[in-house]
Amino acid sequence: MDTQTPTGKLMLTVLGGVAQFEREIMLERQREGVAKAKAAGKYKGRTPLATELRQEVVSLAESGMAKTKIARQLNIGEATVYRILAAAKTA
Repeated sequence: MDTQTPTGKLMLTVLGGVAQFEREIMLERQREGVAKAKAAGKYKGRTPLATELRQEVVSLAESGMAKTKIARQLNIGEATVYRILAAAKTA
């Protein structure tokens, strides 16, 4: 397909529109499924980290341990360590 010609540009635009339509329909179905599961009491979301683990992250950071080492030791992501420490500063 030659996208330099008017016909090629039209075909590309049509295919893009169909792809966008399909994506929006898929998201709509997903939202409906989540709403249905919540109504049935089956959708609970992700469980939060334990309070003890949060306290351990803060205490290790206060002792001077690097954030990457904390993440490896506790088997959590680095972003989680940073998020916990940021929340601890504001609290």
